[in-house]
Amino acid sequence: MTEQELEQQRREKWRVNSAENAIRTLEDAAQFIASVGFCLMYPVRPPVLAPTFMGAFAGSDRDLPARQHAFRDPRAAEATSLMVRLLRQRSAFETNLLGETSLLLSAEIYPYFYALIGDRNPKQELTKSPRGNQISPLTQEVFAAVQEHGPLSKPKLAERLGGSLSGAALERALNELWSRLRITRVDYQPGEGAFWDVLYRWAPEAVSQGTQLSLAEALSALLSKYLDCVVAAEPEHIEDFFQPMASRSRVREAVNALLAAREFDYFQVGRKTLLRITPPVAVRPQGQRRMPPRQKATS
Repeated sequence: MTEQELEQQRREKWRVNSAENAIRTLEDAAQFIASVGFCLMYPVRPPVLAPTFMGAFAGSDRDLPARQHAFRDPRAAEATSLMVRLLRQRSAFETNLLGETSLLLSAEIYPYFYALIGDRNPKQELTKSPRGNQISPLTQEVFAAVQEHGPLSKPKLAERLGGSLSGAALERALNELWSRLRITRVDYQPGEGAFWDVLYRWAPEAVSQGTQLSLAEALSALLSKYLDCVVAAEPEHIEDFFQPMASRSRVREAVNALLAAREFDYFQVGRKTLLRITPPVAVRPQGQRRMPPRQKATS
């Protein structure tokens, strides 16, 4: 495979090879997210090796807006509306883990993502963050309000919590709960903004499945889906994508385990050595010996 062929495979899979291949209907969007497993809503800088929902909607990866400038691009409102419809029917889930833009995940892989990031007891009271820091009283109050009365928009939350609550403080509390996978955006309406609900109520099956998966199992499944999504990738690109979800050392350990199990292998694309999902072994004529793994990896 040449670099040009690899790029073409990605462009076709990511739906950015032509306007005719762009996603326009809810069915198209559901098929796209199920196929790629992961996609960013908008491109980021520095770039991450992953498709974008905005690109798939536009049918191109050229002149796409970043999240900060999306309000200037009329395509962004249409793409967001289509994305929200995916969230409503639970064909996709959204997370703020990347910060600069949201990350969309298919319903199929979301339990593995939850196993890696989420709490094993999602209904328990929030006391400390994963780093051991105390959770703010406001964050606890927001979680309790959504838990009891959700789905709620930010204005309705502010009304319930009362007091001289600032919009910025409420936004920080929502983002902290969202990053912990305690709540999720489930709808959006003009004039009200996003609506939030507790994740265990919105997606009980995904949360239940996620709590029963081991971290190793979850990370292996996510790595496999990522390589399927990007066709092939350099180890550094894989670590860059997963850095917000797991440490680089843990990602390397998981990749090495998948290499040892021959789930992944190395192959050359131009001057680059990339990782890919090991292709199925073709039936060989009788008497023809398979190349030893070590030779195959370095050929």
